[in-house]
Amino acid sequence: MFRRVARQLPRLGNRHSTVIANACVNRRGKVTDSRYHEELYPGHIPTSPIQKTLLAVGSGIAALQDPYRHDMVAVLGETTGHPALLNLRDRMRNDPEGYRILTERPKIRLSTLDLEKMASLPEGSFGREYIRFLEDNHVTPDSRAHVKFVDNEELSYVMQRYREVHDLLHTLLGMPTNMLGEVAVKWFEAAQTGLPMCALGALLGPLRLNARSLQSLVTSLGPWAVRNGLQARCVLCVFYERRWEQSLDDLRRELNIQPPP
Repeated sequence: MFRRVARQLPRLGNRHSTVIANACVNRRGKVTDSRYHEELYPGHIPTSPIQKTLLAVGSGIAALQDPYRHDMVAVLGETTGHPALLNLRDRMRNDPEGYRILTERPKIRLSTLDLEKMASLPEGSFGREYIRFLEDNHVTPDSRAHVKFVDNEELSYVMQRYREVHDLLHTLLGMPTNMLGEVAVKWFEAAQTGLPMCALGALLGPLRLNARSLQSLVTSLGPWAVRNGLQARCVLCVFYERRWEQSLDDLRRELNIQPPP
C-alpha cells in the first residue's frame, strides 16, 4: 500500500520527490491502526496523517512548478481539504436538493450525458451553453481525476462532485479555460468552498498572468468572482442534470450569481 502512495507523488526529477517517496515507502509496517489499511471505495488509497502531509508537500511543489499538472493539483486538494469537505457535506445535507444529490450520487460523465439532446436545446439554455463551452474549449467531463486519498466515502463523493461541476461553473460564470478565466473561477471557488487548493490557486495564479490580464483580474474579474462566491447558493447543492433545459440567465438568478462584467 505504501508503494501505491509513493507512485502518486510528482515525478519532479529532483531531490524533493525522492525524499518524499522514500519516506512513504520506508514507513511500511509502522502504521498499526487498521483504518489506514481499509479501502473505503473503489480506487481509495488509505494513508496515514504523515503520508498525507508528505503527499501534500510533494504535490504542492509540483503544482507550483507546473499549474497544469492537474493530477498533482488533485492530490493536493484531497490531502488538505478535509475541514472544507466536512463543511460542504453539511451544507449539502441541510439543503433539500443537495441532500438528494448525496443520496442519489449522480455523476457527470460522457456516459451519463445525452450530448445530442443537450445540443438540440434552445439557445441560452443551460445545457446548450454547457455543450458550447465543451466544444469551444475542447474539454471533456471525463478528464476529471477520480478521488483516491479522502478517507471517508461520503466526503470522497463531495470532492468528486466538486471536480465534476467545475466546468459547469465555467459555464455559469461565463469564463473560458485560459489562464485568466481559470484564475477567476478559482477566486470564486475559494470564496465558495474554502478548499485550500482553491485558495492556493487564487493566490498564485495571478503570478502567471500578463500585465493586462492581471489588471483585469484585480480591478474587475477578481472582486466580481469573490463577491459572487460569497453570496451565491452552494453550487454543490444544485442537481444540474435536471436543469439542462432551464435558461442560463434564470439559473444564475436562482443561484444569486451575477453575469460577468
